[in-house]
Amino acid sequence: MKTRAAHALAVLAGASLLSIGAAQAADVKPAVVYDIGGKFDKSFNEGVFHGAERFKSDTGIDFRDFEVTNDTQREQALRKFARDGFNPIVAVGFGQQEPLTKVAAEFPNTKFAIIDSVVDKPNVQSVTFREDQGSFLVGLLAAKASKTGKVGFVGGMDIPLIRKFACGYVQGAKYANPKVEVYQNMIGTTGAAWRDPVKGGELARSQMDRGADVVYAAAGASGLGVLRAAADGGKLGVGVDSNQDALFPGKILTSMLKRVDNATYKTFMDAKNGTWKGGAEVLGLKQDGVAYSMDDSNKPLMTADMKAAADAATQDIIAGKIEVHDYMSDSKCPE
Repeated sequence: MKTRAAHALAVLAGASLLSIGAAQAADVKPAVVYDIGGKFDKSFNEGVFHGAERFKSDTGIDFRDFEVTNDTQREQALRKFARDGFNPIVAVGFGQQEPLTKVAAEFPNTKFAIIDSVVDKPNVQSVTFREDQGSFLVGLLAAKASKTGKVGFVGGMDIPLIRKFACGYVQGAKYANPKVEVYQNMIGTTGAAWRDPVKGGELARSQMDRGADVVYAAAGASGLGVLRAAADGGKLGVGVDSNQDALFPGKILTSMLKRVDNATYKTFMDAKNGTWKGGAEVLGLKQDGVAYSMDDSNKPLMTADMKAAADAATQDIIAGKIEVHDYMSDSKCPE
């Protein structure tokens, strides 16, 4: 009788644990509100999408998402997801800061995360990156790959964040070749700058006409025009955020990887596992938050010397031997 009773208790305990696990899983209803440019921008938004897809594949828990097409939709989408019980909700891009500040205050029991900005609320995870460190590496590689001693940078919207990319790129290029010339252009001053590949291509061609033979695109979906122009012109492009090397194999030197996929995956997984915490986190080279890409598509473009130099710079930045200027703290970028 004791054996049967013990068995019955074990079965009940197991059933109880299963029900608790199911309840926890049921409480996790992830959602994503993308930035302007769409989730298939081959860049920033798409990196977030891949992180959410990986979470879905690993856990079987689906997610909902929304692609904003204008600024007013951000707040509407965040509030709608929160009202419908989605939790956690990832807000993508610095443009979500103001709307998320409002919505997070209205729904204190909902977990939110914002990528590329900081919202000082206990129910918000704020994830930012050291894009300047990753851009330093691709700038170094661009200067080493350049045969003309001239390289280019095409940014999307002219904001401090994109200036931060440019600043790191210039530093890395100058580190590799103090005499290198770096041309810089921004596509625009509104959100439309993220989805104008025609303008991106025009700016890239202008820089190439002046002698640039490597051009870095930090412009969301507009960057596709930059990379295509470089490929069509027989020059090299540098991708951003996601690994864009395979878009034009043999024509993209490398991509500056910004691991928004890992940030999204971790936010969802922490919520599922009950380890989610609010607060701010900065992800740089030391935290594997940024990197340069290396795969079959660009391997033939990378010499052993280039890779060794980039890897050495990575370790020196992590160790503090190379200090990459933080544009967000001081907007005077070293020349």
